[in-house]
Amino acid sequence: MATDCKLDRADRIGFAASFLCALHCALLPLALALMPTLGLSVGGWVDIDQAVTVFATLLGCTTLAIGWRRHRAFRAWMLLLPGLALVWVGAFSPLHDHGPLHAGLMTVGGLMIAGAHLMNLRLTHAAAARQPA
Repeated sequence: MATDCKLDRADRIGFAASFLCALHCALLPLALALMPTLGLSVGGWVDIDQAVTVFATLLGCTTLAIGWRRHRAFRAWMLLLPGLALVWVGAFSPLHDHGPLHAGLMTVGGLMIAGAHLMNLRLTHAAAARQPA
């Protein structure tokens, strides 16, 4: 059952990271608009959207694949795959300009990925509860 604990931890990390990513993407345009009024500049910032997208893909696919082996339900995948598609388009297409469409794609995609991790966690717990002791 140590694997179940690791899967739970991975899903919890995936949920938290995806939710924070969505929050970041939703608030970044507001922060960028307010920075000049506070005397701050954005020069020299490193754009990490693409690295986070690759990490979210690897973590999401790994945890959902392991979870599927336990609960055999595809519902979490039905949230993960469109969520990943949205963040990949937002991070690796010409829409990667940090405009409102980019922020919307990344926010909705991040929330869908977070929801997939949460659903996978619940499905895995429900499957473990059904198994005889």
